Amino acid sequence: MFDTIFWILLIWLLINGIWMWFKLDDQKLQKTFAWINVIAVIIGFWVFYGVSHPAGALATWFLVVNWINVIIAVLQFYFGYRKNN
Repeated sequence: MFDTIFWILLIWLLINGIWMWFKLDDQKLQKTFAWINVIAVIIGFWVFYGVSHPAGALATWFLVVNWINVIIAVLQFYFGYRKNN
């Protein structure tokens, strides 16, 4: 389960990150992706701390992916809820 969730989160990170930068002006999309990213982060940290896993390199990268998702979610909330001048 740990490995599967890691790969799902990594694929989501790549799709989300690439799509986000090409659609910075689409506030509705940014809001939607930000809230989906919040769910992904909750699932990611829940799996990391709730499921037994080997303390190897994959565990380190799992945390890195989770924290990058947090940063992307913050950026998406900014771009999604900012006021256009």
